[in-house]
Amino acid sequence: MTEQSPRFVSRLTRNTLALILAGGRGSRLKHLTKWRSKPAVPFGGKFRIVDFPLSNCINSGIRQVGVLTQYKAHSLLLHIQRGWGFLRGEFGEFVELLPAQQRIESSWYEGTADAVYQNLDILRSHNPDYVLVLAGDHIYKMDYGTMIAEHVESGADMTVGCLTVDLESAKEFGVMTVDSDGWVVDFHEKPANPKPIPGKENEALASMGIYVFNRKFLFEQLIKDADTPNSSHDFGKDIIPKVIEKYRVMAYRFRDATSGKQAYWRDVGTIDAFWTANLELIGVTPPLNLYDRSWPIWTYQEQLPPAKFVFDDDERRGMAVDSMVSGGCVISGAKVTNSLLFSNVRVNSYSEVNETVVLPDVNIGRNCRISKAVIDRGCDIPEGTVIGEDPALDAERFYVSEKGVVLVTPEMLGQVIHHVR
Repeated sequence: MTEQSPRFVSRLTRNTLALILAGGRGSRLKHLTKWRSKPAVPFGGKFRIVDFPLSNCINSGIRQVGVLTQYKAHSLLLHIQRGWGFLRGEFGEFVELLPAQQRIESSWYEGTADAVYQNLDILRSHNPDYVLVLAGDHIYKMDYGTMIAEHVESGADMTVGCLTVDLESAKEFGVMTVDSDGWVVDFHEKPANPKPIPGKENEALASMGIYVFNRKFLFEQLIKDADTPNSSHDFGKDIIPKVIEKYRVMAYRFRDATSGKQAYWRDVGTIDAFWTANLELIGVTPPLNLYDRSWPIWTYQEQLPPAKFVFDDDERRGMAVDSMVSGGCVISGAKVTNSLLFSNVRVNSYSEVNETVVLPDVNIGRNCRISKAVIDRGCDIPEGTVIGEDPALDAERFYVSEKGVVLVTPEMLGQVIHHVR
């Protein structure tokens, strides 16, 4: 978002209720989601993944937000309670937690549509004009006001946010076909053979999992789906394919407001994607600008002292190059290159850390060599540990991804801490 582009903070956004689906298990992130849901996974040095859609709501002027949780939600609940309580209830502003609680059915959330359906009474009490449904596990900056404005102007019953992806990646998305006016005429969830965009045989139009509904239309479709036998109660698998046959469903293409090109968006659902997206941030001109004051990413972070770099001997110099280092870190006679360190990380003397993402509260002992790794929160790396140089040895002790990124967790080190943060 640039200072030159307008924000659509208006009656439309003020009368919109956003629902963030944050109950995802995130199994492709392997051990990173053993004690936390995917939206609660740390990202970018000081944030959580869920902070990005939440910040987009606040920056877009949407101040009524529900966060739907389910899988291992304690870490996520703590984060939102601590960091997202600054809205004023007296003004009708809130970030409301909506855990699975069997309000309507005697079961937990069975799909994305069912998650919203089971909170139908709460949605009715808020009485919004529009409902914005968001995935809670993607990294991007987006003015939802623009999408809502186009939804209203088009007269659509439902609008689907979309982007262009290559055909192989499209197999993991809902893939749509649109006519010349942007109306969705075909939709398939995670197809084995995605249909390419006409004239672009190697690309497909994919759903971002972002939907704008007119309130009455959404309620009608949720009730209809709940009464449909054998439905999986999912927006992509059930709701969208049915409504495009009878109703007006518009595709909204997510573009950069300045260049007009496709905007930054990342699914960090695998260890390789998580590692890559984090290390993209350390570049001179990163594709995601965390220093953009016009579109801040809000979060909770404990009060910490500045990062510190100590010792200046030839063989024992505390330094970090082409890296991001968060508050509370101490680089004590060690060398950090091309890496991202979250809060409260200590790297001790004579150690070298390269191309590595280090989550909070990690201690790296002396004489360690670590490269191309993700170190989970709370790890205490023993003195002399070598990671990222011998794939066979790494695989015996840790998890090694398809592209050779080594994931290290406390449990793998024999440090069973059962952390919830």
